[in-house]
Order: sequence, then C-alpha cells, then structure tokens
Amino acid sequence: MTLEPSPVRLDKIIGFLGAGNMAEALIRGLVLGGVVPATSIIASAPRSERQDELRAAYGIITTADNAEVARRAQILVLSVKPQILEKVVHEVSTHVPIDALVVSVAAGVDTATIESHLPSGARVVRAMPNTPAKVRAGATAISRGRNANDADLAEAKAIFDAVGITVVLDENQLDAVTGLSGSGPAYIFLILEALADAGVKVGLSRRNAQRLAAQTVMGSAKLLLDTDEHPGRLKDMVTSPGGTAIAGLHTLEEGGLRTTLINAVETATKRSRELGRGGK
Repeated sequence: MTLEPSPVRLDKIIGFLGAGNMAEALIRGLVLGGVVPATSIIASAPRSERQDELRAAYGIITTADNAEVARRAQILVLSVKPQILEKVVHEVSTHVPIDALVVSVAAGVDTATIESHLPSGARVVRAMPNTPAKVRAGATAISRGRNANDADLAEAKAIFDAVGITVVLDENQLDAVTGLSGSGPAYIFLILEALADAGVKVGLSRRNAQRLAAQTVMGSAKLLLDTDEHPGRLKDMVTSPGGTAIAGLHTLEEGGLRTTLINAVETATKRSRELGRGGK
C-alpha cells in the first residue's frame, strides 16, 4: 500500500466534468503527486462557491462551463453522476477535441455507451476507483474502450496511480471490481465498527479500540501488499498452537465470516450488473 507520488508526469491539460468528491480526490492526488501542475487542471462545477473552494485549495482553474472544459482538455475526466452522464456527454460532444482521451469514473456506464455520444473514433477508458482515493490509498481498475490504445491506458493509469494502486482489466470484469473494491470499504468499515465494539466490550475506551482496530487493518493490508504473500500464510504466522488467534479464528469460522464476505461480494457484483442494464 504505497502512498508515494506517481513517478509518471503528464504533459497534458486535464479537465474534469464535475467536481464532486472523487474528482477532488483525483485533483488532490495529481497536484500533490506532481503528475501535472495545478495550472494544467480545469474543473467545472455549477456552484460558484464550489469553484472558489477548489481554486483556493489546489490552485486549479475552475468554471461553470462544461463546454469550456471539454474544449481545453487533452484528457477529459467524466466525473458527473452516472444518472446524468449520457446527457452531459451528449451536450459537450461537439466540443471534445478529436485527439482527446476521455476517462470515465461513472459506475455502471460502459465504454460503448459513452462512445455512442462522442465523435466516431473517440478514445475512452473506463475506471472503477474507490473512496480511499480521498487519502491517496485507493484501489482502481481501468479498462479500455474499442478505440483506446496502450498509451491511453498508461496515461489513465498515471492519473489513478496518484491516488493509490491501479490494475488494468477487461471491461467485463469491472462489475466484479465494483463488488469487491468499489463496495469493499463499506464492508471494512462494518468490520472495523464491530472490532471497536468488541474492544469496548472487553474494557477498552471507544477511541482506543477504534484506533487500534483501524491501525491493525491498515497494517495487515500493508504487510500483505508489501510482502505479496498469500493471506493464509500471513494468517498462519500470527496463529500459534493453542493460542489466542486460533481461538478467535475458530469463532469467526463458526460464525461463517468467510462465507458471508464471499456472498457479499457476489451479491454486490450481481447488483452492479443489474444497474448497468438499467435495473432499479
């Protein structure tokens, strides 16, 4: 789990259509990581207060005009809500330069749909980031559309590497990513809440229990990423014969934690597929 700035530098103007939480996380990562200078980022937001906030915090260019962003951007990041994505892309399509790369972070909207609202030959990369991108510890999967090439993937990867780690997958795997890492923070927060409750039950203060639980989860994840060991092997390193860890693990297995988490990811993946087909 490296939080080091991305080593890749992009000599491009990056435009954000929409300036919500995920857009801000990416802007912060790009600026702090030195991927592009702040003056090479332009973002649109309908509220002047939001424009002022982003301009003051990061030194970027802001506007209320989506078409202006589309015209100026060499990499155009679609960071509006999925429900209005098609409408916004259709409105700005005539302003998108023919050689611009379009990157979408809208969940459930496939590259073919985005391409259908852009000029023929448009190069689109779709991304599925998650909320820890806000603290530059995100997990993102990206996939290319029909016309995107390896260089496009490399540029998109540089953007998301600035806020965590990035993997390149086929688009048909992005629903699984949504079920695992996209929705995964919610599962981990539930587990953290339960661990903190358990700490309180056995006599710790709420604050200490919560901090110890959070650091334990973060440290365990970092150990796994840094060593690239199988999690079962790392688990065995903690588990001594007749000790406390094996007693606790026995209770977790008895309660079906492993099965429950597998079922949660599978259910979330199915739901992502339903939403992608226009389900409610």
